[in-house]
Amino acid sequence: MTSLQRHSERHRTDRIGWLRAAVLGANDGIVSTASLVLGVAAASSSHSSILVTGVAGLVAGAMSMAAGEYVSVHSRADTEKADLSRERDELQAAPTAELHELTAIYISRGLDQALAAQVAEQLMQHDALGAHAREELGISVELSARPIQAALSSAASFAVGAALPLAVTAAAPGPLLTLSVAGTSLVFLAVLGAVAAQAGGANPVTGAARVTFWGALAMAVTAGVGALFGAPV
Repeated sequence: MTSLQRHSERHRTDRIGWLRAAVLGANDGIVSTASLVLGVAAASSSHSSILVTGVAGLVAGAMSMAAGEYVSVHSRADTEKADLSRERDELQAAPTAELHELTAIYISRGLDQALAAQVAEQLMQHDALGAHAREELGISVELSARPIQAALSSAASFAVGAALPLAVTAAAPGPLLTLSVAGTSLVFLAVLGAVAAQAGGANPVTGAARVTFWGALAMAVTAGVGALFGAPV
């Protein structure tokens, strides 16, 4: 009898959690810090004031991203736990009904009734809760919520992203500060969008264009507000 061997495959679904948090954090770090710097610069502030504002924005933004991601993802994790607990109770109270429910799911996916019943029964015997978590609730190990991972990824990536326009702000001479920060930030965003799209299996050009467009819009609006009111925003 020939043994079945699982061939090696590489998928990207296990990257969704950390990739989303990392890309979102880095994007926000670049856009928010660059926009903040440009808005303050447009209000004719001193170079030192602009730099201090940028540093404050980096720290506050990183903490905000970490807290927001943790609360958001933890809420999802709590919902998953509650659904699994309810499913566990249903499996204990009405195992036959749960077997029929799993059978119906496989029938709806194309299996005939006899095969669907056989598959459902075997999976129930092997791991009833795991089978219902995947097929009925859509919960899997690869896509399960990880609050701490998301919070740390967001904070770290925000800080890295914010550090880029902040470094340009510190190095650029006063007359060229606005142009330098805006131009390099758009380059940073384009690279980020391309890399993120490539890692997720999407078109790098489309990813770069999308991220760059919205980043440019955010920076332009913030600089416009700073110039209009003549005060830091």
